[in-house]
Amino acid sequence: MRTLVIVPTYNERDALPRTLARTRAAVPAADVLVVDDASPDGTGKLADAAAAADPQVHVLHRTAKDGLGRAYVAGFGWALQRGYELVVEMDADGSHQPEQLPLLLERAALSDEPDLVVGSRWVPGGEVVNWPAHREALSRGGNLYIRAALGLPVRDATAGFRVYRAHTLRRLPLAEIQSQGYCFQVDMTWRVHRAGGRIVEMPISFVERAEGQSKMSRDIVVEALWRCTVWGLGHRGAQLRALVTRRATRTRP
Repeated sequence: MRTLVIVPTYNERDALPRTLARTRAAVPAADVLVVDDASPDGTGKLADAAAAADPQVHVLHRTAKDGLGRAYVAGFGWALQRGYELVVEMDADGSHQPEQLPLLLERAALSDEPDLVVGSRWVPGGEVVNWPAHREALSRGGNLYIRAALGLPVRDATAGFRVYRAHTLRRLPLAEIQSQGYCFQVDMTWRVHRAGGRIVEMPISFVERAEGQSKMSRDIVVEALWRCTVWGLGHRGAQLRALVTRRATRTRP
């Protein structure tokens, strides 16, 4: 199946060459799209050089740092216009190990055709490596809150290593998505779930980045918290209204 691995970048000059080399070795039949948000450290030029040397590496330049969510949406659009069948999200910093990607792609291509395969840290067999205790507690606690608020049957909704079927992305209103950071991953997972899509989690080992700086910030956490709370209130309110309507219907003479 034609596969595109989307790798968003902002100031990832040190990490990107190794990530590209590992990805091309792990899944040589797949193409790679680097979506660079005008990195001031020259990441975009480095990606251009890689694309010039390898016809399966492509670069999409954006004019400003506009957030992870919009970078991925731009990459999704690029993939859908070119007829790819499987679309992968993967970080540039090495925390997502390309060597595990064949397992995710194999699961995505099985006959039951899941709409979304999530590389999960929090299912049996999944793990994090070199994470401080507070980061693990934040991720586990956040995912528990998301499951409770949204009724989402996914243990790692914030995971960013995942595979979508292209026909699933075509059914979603991608142009309407405004969320960023980890919240973007939750948003996409919930949209697939509400559209009736089948979501499968596969265990992965998530490794703390060894190069560059983490993009995690207080603003990212706050956005995820308030958006998930608003979505959850709307979801539970709709469930309550539906319950009241059903009971009223049953009690009518």
